Amino acid sequence: MNRNYNHEGDILLIVKTPEEALKVIIDHFSSDITDGFNNAETVSAIGALGRVLYNDIISNEDVPGFNRSTVDGYAVLSSDTFGCSESIPAVLNLAGEIMMGESSSAKLSPGTCVVVSTGGEIPESADSVVMLEFTEDYGSGMIGIQKPSAPGNNVIFKGDDVSAGSVVLKAGTLLTPHDIGILSALGFDPVNVRKKPVIGVISTGDELVPVSFAPKSGQIRDVNTPMLLAAVTRFGAEAKDFGIIKDDEAAIRTAVMSAVESCDIVLISGGSSAGARDMTALVIEAEGELLLHGIAMKPGKPTILGKIRGKPVFGLPGHPVAAYLVTELFVRPLIAELTGAVLKRLTTAARISEAISSNHGRAEYIAVRLTGGTAYPVRAKSGLIASLADVDGYICIKRDHEGLAAGDEVTVTYF
Repeated sequence: MNRNYNHEGDILLIVKTPEEALKVIIDHFSSDITDGFNNAETVSAIGALGRVLYNDIISNEDVPGFNRSTVDGYAVLSSDTFGCSESIPAVLNLAGEIMMGESSSAKLSPGTCVVVSTGGEIPESADSVVMLEFTEDYGSGMIGIQKPSAPGNNVIFKGDDVSAGSVVLKAGTLLTPHDIGILSALGFDPVNVRKKPVIGVISTGDELVPVSFAPKSGQIRDVNTPMLLAAVTRFGAEAKDFGIIKDDEAAIRTAVMSAVESCDIVLISGGSSAGARDMTALVIEAEGELLLHGIAMKPGKPTILGKIRGKPVFGLPGHPVAAYLVTELFVRPLIAELTGAVLKRLTTAARISEAISSNHGRAEYIAVRLTGGTAYPVRAKSGLIASLADVDGYICIKRDHEGLAAGDEVTVTYF
């Protein structure tokens, strides 16, 4: 690709808008490397948490498989209770008790009732359950019903939850704990899931030390490695740690090529700003192709995207907030594209609490805290990771807007 340099020989940024950058990512890599993720892996239902479902889950049975009570009480024919009250109770004959785990094949006759427990099966002919609180046991098998009970009251009918033949979970679902519960209820164990992409994470910088170290003056703990490992794991990938690499081109090249060899995507944080120490871009260009260097956004402008041996290599800003935001906006959609996951970004409308000026010629992403329908900007520089602890999501001011007035409606995207 054509490269531009300034008079000092430093690389000039090849800047694209966020929309253009995302298109470059999807266009270059969705077809090139997606084929490797088209095969299913079979895992246990518990092991499927956070994995992407390979095929539709179609129920083979009704759930529940029988009519069941939602309360402790008496299964009745609702028509036997119409018009009753505390002063004029309906008196029914007790026809027995259905124990938990037992099946009831007997039909309930008019004027009779049976004792049932929460979750227990009720006779097929019964259409309502009266709570114990609204009954009185007169003895000798006589039960007084003191409150009318409409058809369907306190009853879950067969197939109310899931009916046989229905699609319960669709292919592409990123499986959550309640999805695992659904799979278990239907007897789907094991299940077929998409292969996970393996993402290598490299942090660069002479000033970085491992989290377990006590930093000396001029040093900082490596925030980006654990943060990015956690982020891509949550996004449905397998994370691989390649450690901290000093600002040495040969060392960075060795780490990058090792990551390319064993991973599907490589993330390199640090060293992505234009200048003499721009080693990430130099390594990518030497070993592959530099697709973009710079995105018209704040924070995150000096983001790099390259291709080495057909695999995407991202150069992320060293500042943790910027690195996380770029991973959320660009790496996460690529993971979804590769795995066939349905990417869902939850949003809500809110009113901005204060005026915000924004005239940088680039899209500006601002972290916010939500309270009662109002979005409060969380002021912090991109290098201060603690600011993320108090945010619910972010807003975006488009590059062609000069800012927001207090009270303007904004769309908040949840992290």
